[in-house]
Amino acid sequence: MTQCTLCPRKCRVNRSETTGFCGMGNTPKLARAALHFWEEPCISGTRGSGALFFSGCTLRCCYCQNHSLSHEGHGKEISVERLAEIFQSLYEQGAHNLNFVTGTPFVPQILEALAIYKPPIPIVWNCGGYEALDTLKMLEGVVDVYLPDLKHVSSRLSALCAKAPDYFEVATAAIEEMVQQVGKPQWEGEKLKRGVIIRHLILPGCVENSLKVLDWIGEHFAPGEVLVSLMRQYTPM
Repeated sequence: MTQCTLCPRKCRVNRSETTGFCGMGNTPKLARAALHFWEEPCISGTRGSGALFFSGCTLRCCYCQNHSLSHEGHGKEISVERLAEIFQSLYEQGAHNLNFVTGTPFVPQILEALAIYKPPIPIVWNCGGYEALDTLKMLEGVVDVYLPDLKHVSSRLSALCAKAPDYFEVATAAIEEMVQQVGKPQWEGEKLKRGVIIRHLILPGCVENSLKVLDWIGEHFAPGEVLVSLMRQYTPM
């Protein structure tokens, strides 16, 4: 990645020499990999989601629950080969899916690791919604379940809270691409095996923003075409 354009910020830095907005170099940096039981029930199931929490982020959300990972870069650099070994370990532990959390800075490395070992379970892309269309095209045919946020409609709110005034324009285009790729939700019992879940965190004092987010979803997708997860775990600190 000599001119990185993986995210909408398109920093065009040589990540073998320096870092862009995400703060990450060329080597995958992982903060946590474990069975995770606190996603939506259709993702976590009974045995847990095989969650891989990557360091760095393309956003700077002031209410981020994973601040030490996204803002401060907490984590450990690992090889692509080791990443593939972790995929296999999570599968052998019984994970219902592989759940890539904030993996955008490392899309090429993740795809390389999946080429080494791809378990026969759904691949979940868990992100803030601020995704470049070209990068999403790289994931087409690989990702089964997209789990994006749709945070803010107002450019002022997006700039204030996430340092991304173009967030709504970018995220809505990204979500439309995700739905085009994977289609309507498909189920295996009570577990989601394919589809899109749009997450939205209700912010205090911003109910109008939440209603506009829901209006956009209702205006752009037919009933049942996407799933919606409303969240309330606002973290003021």
